[in-house]
Amino acid sequence: MSEDPEAPNGDEHPQRTGRRRLPPVWRITLGAGAAAVLAGAGALVTGYLLVDIPEPNSAAAAQNNVYLYADGTPLARDGEINRQNIELTEVPETTRQAVLAAEDRDFYHQPAVDVTAMVRAGWNMLRGEGKQSGSTITQQYVKNYYLGQEQTLTRKTKELFIAVKLDREASKDEILAGYLNTSYFGRNAYGIQAAAHAYYGKDAADLTTAEGAYLAALLNSPNLYDVAAHPENRDRAVARWKYVLDGMVKEGWLTDRQRAATTFPDPDPAKPPNGLSGQRGYLVEAVKQHLTGNGILTERRLAQGGYRITTTIDRKKQDALTAAVRSELLSRLDDEREVDRYVRAGAASIDPRTGEVVALYGGIDYTRQYVNNATRRDYQAGSTFKPIVYAAALEHRARTRGGDLIGPGTTYDGTSGRTVVGPQGPTDWRPENEDDVDYGDIPVTTAMNKSVNAVFAQMGMDVGPERVKETAVRLGLPETTPGMADAQGSVALGTSSPSTLDLARAYATLANHGERIDHRLVKRITRNGDPVRLPEPGTEQAVSRSTADATTAVLRGVVKEGTGRPAQAAGRPAAGKTGTAEEDEAAWFAGYTPELATVVAVMGQDPETGAHKSLYGAAGLARVNGSDFPTRIWAAYTERALRGTPVQDFRLRPGRNLTPEPASPSPSGGTSPSPGEDSTRISDEEESAAPGGYGPDGTSAPGDDARNGTDRTGGRPDGAQDAPGGRDGTAEDDGKARDGRNAGSDTARRPPQPPEERTGPPPGDAGRNPGGAADRGRTEPPHSPKAPAPGPSARPFPTASAPR
Repeated sequence: MSEDPEAPNGDEHPQRTGRRRLPPVWRITLGAGAAAVLAGAGALVTGYLLVDIPEPNSAAAAQNNVYLYADGTPLARDGEINRQNIELTEVPETTRQAVLAAEDRDFYHQPAVDVTAMVRAGWNMLRGEGKQSGSTITQQYVKNYYLGQEQTLTRKTKELFIAVKLDREASKDEILAGYLNTSYFGRNAYGIQAAAHAYYGKDAADLTTAEGAYLAALLNSPNLYDVAAHPENRDRAVARWKYVLDGMVKEGWLTDRQRAATTFPDPDPAKPPNGLSGQRGYLVEAVKQHLTGNGILTERRLAQGGYRITTTIDRKKQDALTAAVRSELLSRLDDEREVDRYVRAGAASIDPRTGEVVALYGGIDYTRQYVNNATRRDYQAGSTFKPIVYAAALEHRARTRGGDLIGPGTTYDGTSGRTVVGPQGPTDWRPENEDDVDYGDIPVTTAMNKSVNAVFAQMGMDVGPERVKETAVRLGLPETTPGMADAQGSVALGTSSPSTLDLARAYATLANHGERIDHRLVKRITRNGDPVRLPEPGTEQAVSRSTADATTAVLRGVVKEGTGRPAQAAGRPAAGKTGTAEEDEAAWFAGYTPELATVVAVMGQDPETGAHKSLYGAAGLARVNGSDFPTRIWAAYTERALRGTPVQDFRLRPGRNLTPEPASPSPSGGTSPSPGEDSTRISDEEESAAPGGYGPDGTSAPGDDARNGTDRTGGRPDGAQDAPGGRDGTAEDDGKARDGRNAGSDTARRPPQPPEERTGPPPGDAGRNPGGAADRGRTEPPHSPKAPAPGPSARPFPTASAPR
């Protein structure tokens, strides 16, 4: 029997030998990829959820405010960021297409993030082809508006997530508009609107296809492609411009024929920033004060910018006013004369029919003299206040101490230094006339023509200081005018300190037949295309037409034959009044034609300390009066501003017996009108129909002046004449008043004279002065060192010139 080999145990298996088999590589790769995708997706989802669209960065949101003349031409811009946002519809379609051709031709057809472009840009950078963007317009807008320009991974990551979110929440048009408003174009211009002005001096809406393509080319490298600033780069700039146009052709936005006809649009030379230089700064400051002071906009909202403000400033008239100051005043100053360094000028002009401020002169240059001389309130108005006193007398049917109704022919004692009589009798106030001239008994018209202090000091007391101040406010002066609330009798001689704009408002009311129209400096405002509501200007019959027209009639005499004669050079019917502040620190002319009410002031101020300075010797004159530079400036401005327009007459209805006597007869026997004299005749019917006139017997005629408590018989029911202890010029109140002894003088003056003693008993009745000139007593005028200043007990009207 043969032997079989040993058989294995049925319960045992043979052992494997050799290398163990591993999972296939593709499985590992697939698993790792899947994990990476899941991790990436999770990161994207997490990032999308965690990164919100932030508030815009402050620099990107900041805009400047644009100020325009009344005709819509640019006046000024303010703010640190030169940007003015506009709607996409205000950008020409060809300009929008040029930007897309330059920066993102697939903008309307692709998502917010172009991964392919980003990878391509990164690869090109690695190959040394320079920094390339690879960003879509949406990404660039996110960088400009929400983030910043820093090159960090964190910023880039946020940019991606914000861009995706923004693309889902905003339309493509909204994103493109934001991009155009935030992109930098060079020349400190942010946004397409600022760029259009910086390079071509026009609004974006007016850009041509060629100009829009050039601005689009600048986005790639603003400084490099500015051919005006860098002419050496012209070839590169033109090449970039052609690239933009070729892209427009490729996209079907421009035909080959249009492309061939397009020539390179050389930009305007770069201009140095002039922002608020010249008169611009003064005008912008006045407009801001007007907006905030009237509650139209707050300072905070204005500071946010973005407002497009059309002012009431008439460019032609503004230029005329600036030219008039230059030719009539500045050209006559000499740098070698120290006092000429003190000379300042301010002016304001209003259309009395609309209340619109059409011109302002604030100083030689806002960047050199920051104080706005048109709106400052620290110089006495002087005799420009006398017409307000006269208007108050007419409006309130005031009477002299002798019982006569006050009118143009009323006789007053014009003796210099005569005692002013109040309701309680003679006071200690004895204002002197200019150069201490005695006029004796003169009518009111002569007193206005020659600006006689003695007459108007007494008239102001006859009317009552409170009524004078009330009339001033009704005409247009602010209640807060410095020096007016506290002044008593001296208010009649102009010791208060309104601005030229304030006084122009009051005179505009007289020019408008007593109807006050609230002045305004702004015609319209928009922000981001939306209008801002403006209040309608208020109107009020401040004084009756007869009062206003009778005052105008007297002031026309000042221009025809009084201190305002130089105003005849305007060649227009005109009315006005000169004025000079104490110590010759300011000289004024306030005047008007039917079309314009304008006030001009020349002031003295130390350029180093800001202290008020006398104008003695300025421009080589012994003293500067209101009839000098202010009136000549007024005439030159008015002639230029109204040149080429029809001459208009005053349509006056002053009421019977309120028309001044005619001018001196001419050699032919008639009265010859002065140059520019209004030849309008007032019929008997108009006179008798005019409200508030005097009847043939001198009593008040019925009319529309019954308001304000006026007594129909011409009496004064409130007792301003004779109420004991009242505030209408009583002896008790005189002791609290400010000094108006010579503030209102403005006739021709001589240099200060040596000291001289004057004594004498007080006069009698102020309206009639039975004592005559020999009985008068005086104090020294503030213009000349005649005697030591009396103490408080001797001076019931403390000096108004100290402190201010």
